[in-house]
Amino acid sequence: MNEQKNFSGGPGALPLAVLRQTRDAIEALPETGLSVLGMSHRSAWFRAVLDEAEQNLRTLLGIPSHYHVLFMQGGSSLQFSMLPMNFLRGTKQRAEYIVSGYWSAKAPPEARHEGPVSVVWDGYDGGYTRLPHADELPLSRHAAYLHYVSNETVEGLEFAGVPGLPDVPLVCDMSSNLLAGPVDIERYAMIYAHAQKNLGPSGVTVVILRDDFARRARGSLPTMLDYRTHIDTRSLYNTPPVFAIYVLMLVTRWLRDDIGGVAAMADINHAKARTVYGALDAHPGFYRVHAERPYRSSMNIAFRLPDAVTETLFLDAAKRDGFHGLEGHRSIGGLRASLYNAVTPEATAALAQWLTDFAQRYG
Repeated sequence: MNEQKNFSGGPGALPLAVLRQTRDAIEALPETGLSVLGMSHRSAWFRAVLDEAEQNLRTLLGIPSHYHVLFMQGGSSLQFSMLPMNFLRGTKQRAEYIVSGYWSAKAPPEARHEGPVSVVWDGYDGGYTRLPHADELPLSRHAAYLHYVSNETVEGLEFAGVPGLPDVPLVCDMSSNLLAGPVDIERYAMIYAHAQKNLGPSGVTVVILRDDFARRARGSLPTMLDYRTHIDTRSLYNTPPVFAIYVLMLVTRWLRDDIGGVAAMADINHAKARTVYGALDAHPGFYRVHAERPYRSSMNIAFRLPDAVTETLFLDAAKRDGFHGLEGHRSIGGLRASLYNAVTPEATAALAQWLTDFAQRYG
């Protein structure tokens, strides 16, 4: 089916097993006989869904008990604002930001509404083709927090290590690579990720928040924009996205039971990335990968062809042959293959062969 050749940057593919369970749940849940789309968020059934989703995330990622797991709304775009509202407003401290691509560039302007911001590194002048080295980051031990994006979906850049200083709270947007591999949770004060990449369909945002950092939140915040509201109500202050959270729970079950955890998932993802990069690198005069080699993402592979005419031909031929979602982001154009967890090795191998065939035909 075409879903198995969905290389879209977002919303991304879902595992076939999850799609089938979701299809059945839309008609009738086996536990209730009602459609998941009509289930009350106040029901015991949904409380059990929330609890399992949280526990599965804790198990998969090794999240300690002194971290809260929240299910929120508004995507990463809302987190760009909520983070400084809670932890920068009124502190007289400066927040630090690494700007490594399209999405991380959107965060500092929102923070400036709440307090002083220092962009400690910006890859704009280099076209966002690489990531900073540790000695390029003029970090302060007195910062309110350091924020970065672990994987830039547009440019295809992924941090191999974790930046920052031990005494400064580290905050990371992991929207496009959370659950793609192991994470050292204790390195972070806060992690957030919206769901339309590896977590599930859009509508829910996962926030992993260390308790001592949460207690630093400023007073006099709007109720919905205060993390403590969602901690105290266990993600049920207002009507949550029931359907999206249910599918997220199914995805975590699949990752736990069918894949065998995030370490096994990382091995699969790295192998998929090697397959596609290998096909592109085999034709260097035809395909040009956007990211410099040491910083290449295992989730998103952005690349170009010699000219716009050939790129249009590429996209038309790909769709005709059943490969979907290969358009580059509107901000940089070109092409992009996203290899999220649900993209199978078989689909990846088929794409690599197709890339080879296309290069031989038109290169």
